[in-house]
Amino acid sequence: MTRYPSALAVALAFTAVLACSTSPTGRRQLVALPESQMEELGSQAFGEMKQKQKISKDPAQNQYVNCIAHAITAVLPGKETWEVVVFQDDSANAFALPGRKIGVHTGILKVARTPDQLAAVIGHEVGHVLAHHGNERASQEMAAQGLLVAGSAVASTVFDRNSTGFQVGMAAVGLGAQYGVLMPFSRAHESEADVIGLDLMSQAGFNPQESVTLWRNMAEANKGEPPQWLSTHPSNATRIQGLQEKMAPALQKYQAAQSAGRRPNCRPGG
Repeated sequence: MTRYPSALAVALAFTAVLACSTSPTGRRQLVALPESQMEELGSQAFGEMKQKQKISKDPAQNQYVNCIAHAITAVLPGKETWEVVVFQDDSANAFALPGRKIGVHTGILKVARTPDQLAAVIGHEVGHVLAHHGNERASQEMAAQGLLVAGSAVASTVFDRNSTGFQVGMAAVGLGAQYGVLMPFSRAHESEADVIGLDLMSQAGFNPQESVTLWRNMAEANKGEPPQWLSTHPSNATRIQGLQEKMAPALQKYQAAQSAGRRPNCRPGG
């Protein structure tokens, strides 16, 4: 049984080495990859998406989405230009990637029905990038692989590697890594991106109260969602509660933005 503490120590040491960063909200993170590499990967992935997926040619639609996205990114430090692409896709989705890339599916416009609601979506996605969630997710999976290696060493001290017991043991370790490490962190990412997005949309002059309406729309559009503990996303009710808890300071920033003249005039009709 001497391999058990050794393997566990290796897994714990590996995790400790990665835990060296702090998110914009003050949460400790596992971050292992250089951000320059993440930006290169994000730009490469975005280029492939543009080649493989249909891009909207609707001028009014593109102007509308770009108006909101540029208003959001204008409040970021450095005010660097982000590339924005509207994909002709009926799924209610949007995303942002390292390398300053934003993709919006046309299907999200049926759920985010106002400029403020779409600002909540785009702010949320940009929040993922600002908090280095892609990097953290990759680092978490690296850590999970370390856990699996350690689990294999532990199981092999008890069972023959070809036995049913060994395979069951490894399955248990795998489930532990998936539901005990990766998915809870993913829910943390989503909740954190909600908070960052709320802050961004408020600073840009969009009404933060519309973020709550957005998730009510999402709840209507996604009946029968899985239990929260088996989902990579918080429940809609949880998201709404989290947003409402942060609403008072967001409204103050919104009012300050409005007073400073930040009143985005983004209209769905162009």
